[in-house]
Amino acid sequence: MKNWIVLSAVIMAIAMSAPMVNAETRVTYKSAKTTSSYYQMAVQIAEAMKKGSNGAIIVTVEESQGSVQNVKEAAKRTGNYVFTTPPVLIKLAQKGLAMFKGKANPKYGDIRALFPIPSLTMHFVVRKDTGIKAFGDLAGKTILIGKGSFGAKEGAKYLKLFGLEGKVKLANVELNAAVSALKNRQIDGFVTAGSYPAPNVIEAAASTGVHVLSLSDDQVKKTKRTRLVIPGGTYAGVGGDTVTTSLPVVAYTTKSMSNETAYQLTKTYWSQKKNMGANHAWWNGVSGELLTNVYGKLHPGALKYYSEAGISIPAANR
Repeated sequence: MKNWIVLSAVIMAIAMSAPMVNAETRVTYKSAKTTSSYYQMAVQIAEAMKKGSNGAIIVTVEESQGSVQNVKEAAKRTGNYVFTTPPVLIKLAQKGLAMFKGKANPKYGDIRALFPIPSLTMHFVVRKDTGIKAFGDLAGKTILIGKGSFGAKEGAKYLKLFGLEGKVKLANVELNAAVSALKNRQIDGFVTAGSYPAPNVIEAAASTGVHVLSLSDDQVKKTKRTRLVIPGGTYAGVGGDTVTTSLPVVAYTTKSMSNETAYQLTKTYWSQKKNMGANHAWWNGVSGELLTNVYGKLHPGALKYYSEAGISIPAANR
C-alpha cells in the first residue's frame, strides 16, 4: 500500500507538471500579402521557430496589406504581436509625420525591435549583349519598371535623379513577364526590388545572361536610401560586386511581449538562419551588421541575446 501511495504521488506530480513542460508560446506574425516574398519569409520563420524551439514556439502568420497597416495595428495589439516594416515607418509613426500625420498615438512609443530580415534590394538588370555598363548607357533603351510597386516607384525616381527621365523607353509590360520579355528581346532590361538573390534575376541570369548595374557613391547619396553591396557570384555571370540601394526591413514587436519571449524568439531566429539560408538564399544576406538600420529601441529580451552573442548595439537602440 505504501509503495502504491508513493507511485500515485509520482504520477500526480508528473501529470501536474506536464502542462508546464508542454506549454507553447504562441506568436502572431503580421507580414505582407500572400503573393509577396515577405509572406514566404514569414512562413519560413514560422517553420524555423517551431523547429528551433522543439515546438515550444508556435508562430501564426497573418496576411497584411502593407507595412503601414502593420505599424498601425501595433497600437492596438497586445501580447505576442510581431510585425515587419521598414524602420523609417516607425520613425514616421512616432513623430506623427507623413501617413501618420494627425494620427499620433502614444502606443507607437512602445514599439521595440527584434531582428532584421532581408532588405528590399534594388536591381537594375540589363541583357548582357546590349553592352549597357552604366546608367548613362540606358538612354534610348527599353526598360521595364512595372507599375505601383516599391521597385517601380524607386526605378522611376532613379531615372529622374540620374538625368534619364524621358530618355528611356518604358515598356508597358507587367513585371512578372520581365524575364520572358528580356529573353525575347522585347526589352533591354528591367528594374526589380526584392531580397537578394531575387528569383527573377536568378532566372534571367541563367537563361539570358545579364549585367546588374552598380551605383556610384554619388548616385547612392542622391537616392537617400541605404547602400548595399550584392556580392559577386550571387548571380550567374555577374562576377564583380554590385553596389546598389536597399530599403531595410525589420521584425518589431511591442513592450507587451515578455522579455523571455523576445529573448527566445531572437535567439531561435539567429540559430535557425543558416538552415533557412540553405534552402532559401535570401537569408544569407542577413547579418548582425543590418542591426545598424534599426530605428528605435530594441526589446530588452532581444538585447539580452545580442549581448550574449557579442553583437554591438548602438546606444540609441538600447
